[in-house]
Amino acid sequence: MTEITLKGVTVQFPFKPYQVQEDYMAKVIECLQDGKNGVLESPTGTGKTLSLLCSSLAWLIVKKAQIQSQALSMGALDQLSGGSDFAEQFSKNLDKGGGKALVQTQNTFGWSMPKIIYASRTHSQLSQAMQELKRSAYKHVNVTVLGSRDQLCIHPEVAKETNSATKIHMCQAKIKARTCYYYNNVEARKDDPTIRQNILDIEDLVKTGQKLKCCPYYLTRELKQSADIIFMPYNYILDPKTRKNQSIEIQNNVVLLDEAHNVEKICEEATSLQISSTDIAVCIDEITAVMKDMIDETNEQNDFETPNAVQKDFTAEDLCNLKAMFLEVEKAIDAIVITRTDEGETFSGGYIFDLLEKADISHGKSQLICDKLDKIILYLTTVNTSSFIRKGNALQKFCDLLRVVFVGANSQNYRERVKRCYKVYIQVEQPKKSSKNVWETKKITKSDGKLISYWCFSPGFGMQQILDQGVRSVVLTSGTLSPLKPFISEIGIDIAVQLENPHIVTEKQICVGIISAGHDGYTLNSSYNTRNDPKYIGSLGETIKILSSILPHGLLIFFPSYPIMRTCQEEWQKTGKWTQIENKKPIFVEPQSKDGFNSIINEYYNKINDPHHKGAIFMAVCRGKVSEGLDFANANGRAVIITGLPFPPLKDPRVILKQRYLEENKALGKISLTGQQWYQLEASRAVNQAIGRIIRHKNDYGAILLCDCRFDNPSFKQQLSAWIRPRIKKFPNFKTVIKDLQIFFKYAQTNLPQPSGSTIDISDLSLPAVPAQFDTSGVRRRQMNAKVNETASQNENGNFDISSYYRCESHQCVEKSISQNNSFASLLEAKPKPIINFSICKPPKTISSVLLDVASSNEPSIKRRKLKIKPVNFHSDESAIPSTSTLTNTHELFGHNNSGQAVNSVIPKKEQAAQYVKEVKKSLSKETFKTFKTIVSEYQTGDSNVTKLLIKLEKIFIENHKLKHLLIGFKTFLKPDHLEPFDEHVKLMQDSNIW
Repeated sequence: MTEITLKGVTVQFPFKPYQVQEDYMAKVIECLQDGKNGVLESPTGTGKTLSLLCSSLAWLIVKKAQIQSQALSMGALDQLSGGSDFAEQFSKNLDKGGGKALVQTQNTFGWSMPKIIYASRTHSQLSQAMQELKRSAYKHVNVTVLGSRDQLCIHPEVAKETNSATKIHMCQAKIKARTCYYYNNVEARKDDPTIRQNILDIEDLVKTGQKLKCCPYYLTRELKQSADIIFMPYNYILDPKTRKNQSIEIQNNVVLLDEAHNVEKICEEATSLQISSTDIAVCIDEITAVMKDMIDETNEQNDFETPNAVQKDFTAEDLCNLKAMFLEVEKAIDAIVITRTDEGETFSGGYIFDLLEKADISHGKSQLICDKLDKIILYLTTVNTSSFIRKGNALQKFCDLLRVVFVGANSQNYRERVKRCYKVYIQVEQPKKSSKNVWETKKITKSDGKLISYWCFSPGFGMQQILDQGVRSVVLTSGTLSPLKPFISEIGIDIAVQLENPHIVTEKQICVGIISAGHDGYTLNSSYNTRNDPKYIGSLGETIKILSSILPHGLLIFFPSYPIMRTCQEEWQKTGKWTQIENKKPIFVEPQSKDGFNSIINEYYNKINDPHHKGAIFMAVCRGKVSEGLDFANANGRAVIITGLPFPPLKDPRVILKQRYLEENKALGKISLTGQQWYQLEASRAVNQAIGRIIRHKNDYGAILLCDCRFDNPSFKQQLSAWIRPRIKKFPNFKTVIKDLQIFFKYAQTNLPQPSGSTIDISDLSLPAVPAQFDTSGVRRRQMNAKVNETASQNENGNFDISSYYRCESHQCVEKSISQNNSFASLLEAKPKPIINFSICKPPKTISSVLLDVASSNEPSIKRRKLKIKPVNFHSDESAIPSTSTLTNTHELFGHNNSGQAVNSVIPKKEQAAQYVKEVKKSLSKETFKTFKTIVSEYQTGDSNVTKLLIKLEKIFIENHKLKHLLIGFKTFLKPDHLEPFDEHVKLMQDSNIW
């Protein structure tokens, strides 16, 4: 550990900090000491999170010592003056609780001990921060992390519920009835050493809760009472509803908002909502269902003279009043006139109060209404077990509306701020597509319904609510906040401390450039007018294909949106460009939904580590899951390509109203962005965030390629992160792009520290001599690469001979390569290296895909010439058979010699089978051999489909190219009628160059 004193506070750091880390920690301490708010940018890879934790906790320890000293001094003064209450209470607490003495004493006498609230966007980012804390000198502090029941509930019945609101009410009902065994155990287990002496993230809490049989959710609520630092997602702080539900106290506490580039959006969304005519109709339906339920119960009691089985917290009169209220709300909404059905109607924020007052809903009544609705929702979700009765989701939505609208409406100042910061947008409600699930409860829809949007356009509105609650200091930090001035303007609170740190990487570690035109000279521009142009899509595809041949390991390609990415994918698949790119590197595509995302990202990482592939490509979108918070360090991300500017949808009503709101503020003389500045800033921040995926630590390196001519706009360059701006260069032509990237990566491989297990074949950094699918000669590939490299080194003026690349793509070059070395004998011949350069080839094709490729191929007949395989015969005279020791190798044992030629086997079939299995067992891992045995057993005793068999054998033997002889050797054990399909399959494999 290294000790460093900053602003009078001694900070213990795991190693000697860099200057940028010292500067950053000094700014953090300045904010906390003086009670100021700060905006601090430090690029990813500069140790921002560790610096933030160490500096803030160092300050907290000093602050606690100061308060303790003051407390003891006050106790001494009280004793001298005859008033010893403070000293006595402090002594009692010290004897009872040790380290809790100060907390208990402050509760008794009204003292305020500050806590640190560390908030980030996701729980995965919080887990990473907690791991950083574990390796610091401050791992002894009291720590907890807050999460929702979705993450922390371990009750079997409640945890399986998919709806979050229903889960909350089910949990509350069980706690009220004391029927949750895990909750009842919290009090007894909360001081367990496993919990108190360790830093537990969400996953650890769940495991510990299951082990100790206590509720992790309520355990965290207990732990936060004495915690020094509390980790939580930052919507827990910014969303007033969640802040209240989680009982988060922020008075006199420090709030650290990490990854704060999304704070503006979260602030707006947390204080905004939508409700429709259909929602109100469903509310009426849900209240009516409960009323009918009460009538049925009353009739049943009268018939059987039995007491009411369920004691309700509401009366029939409550239900009647609520139904009458909802009918009035529905009437008020129906009375709204929309003159422009295509554009909708826009009102000031105060219109929402007028609308609700028509149904006699005011601030004074809102809390009473919410309390009654909560009890009805609890009844619907827990007491009523029928799956055909609604579960109160619409009632919950209306509750949320009242809590957002009336959160501070008792003051005139609040209403004035709502009028300025909000817009009420009303449009015709579009009917939802009906579900095909016949068992699903039918949804009520109104043909003339309206959708009411209550949108906040000022992030400062939510931030000001935090300040109003007496927070000591707010620090907003991220690697991508640039430019700071407009960010601070949008946040709307007083910012006294600012920092825009440089990066710790050198200019030798990054290559940043703008590619304005593709290889064919066609302008790259993904604007609305050109993004669907086939020429643009084709040029972009060819550009990516060439770059994927040059760039090593992992390549991230970011598109402006999902529709643009899908359009490019479909067009490239039609033209065959997709397959050509995939021949260079396997392609993975970010899914739009959460389903399967983790498995796809893990497959991508596995391909990067697979020595048989030259990396992989991950195609994703800006603002998507890949661009936010994921780590692509080292080989996982050696280059990022941004294919366009990710502007928000121009015609989206919310985007239009946001720009209009900013223009109104600007016209009033307020310090504000213009609508156009904000629109452009949204795109640049998304780009900055995507770029930040690849440079993750001080020794990392990579290329950043901006493939859109609009990136060359000076105003846009100024909005990129400060550490990128001075390094941006515009490539004069595509030949220069290729040369510069080759030089950059060759220098990086030779001179920069390489992570363990990461190696790059320098010779493969040039363009391949022939396409991977036809590269059947390792010698020829090396000769052609040497020629290309020689050309690159000779033309130092930047005129790289790209024509050599296109010459090698021609059919003449391909046919010459095939005619020289394409015999069946050479295919089977054992060589020290694979026949094909598998480092740039896509994974082995399945049989079905091979058949499809051959059927649709337009290649010359020489590429698909027929090759005969000699049948394998067995001698019946075993006396004439030599022993297996006389055979030179296993190739001959399995029916072919060292040259790959078929031979007549002289080993009895039984002994041959034993030798074959022995060779297979020796060649495969234990798990793979188990799979092989299962395949053989299924073939012999059950499913005798030879096509399925060959697909399974492909996966086992062809992925390791040294084992192709074992696939061919399996022919000996096939059923007679399967021999011909087997021969056809081998010919297809050879003709299609799968080997």
